[in-house]
Amino acid sequence: MRQSLAEIEEAFFEEIEEDRERRERLRRHAEQRARHRQVSRTHRHGTLRFTLVMLVLIATAVLVTLAMFRALYIVMG
Repeated sequence: MRQSLAEIEEAFFEEIEEDRERRERLRRHAEQRARHRQVSRTHRHGTLRFTLVMLVLIATAVLVTLAMFRALYIVMG
């Protein structure tokens, strides 16, 4: 009886330790996924902002060029 009770206790403690390790592993995995999502989101937003800045810069250059030639046409015309 004592031996089987000791075995049951040992199995119970092993199961508790396995549960702790599993919870810790799941927590680390969740943290890793969260970090990966944050990096991905930051990269995506950075690319979007860069594209937007480039489009605004090109549009500004085009508008300034058109305005300059129109002013030149008016002055020379």
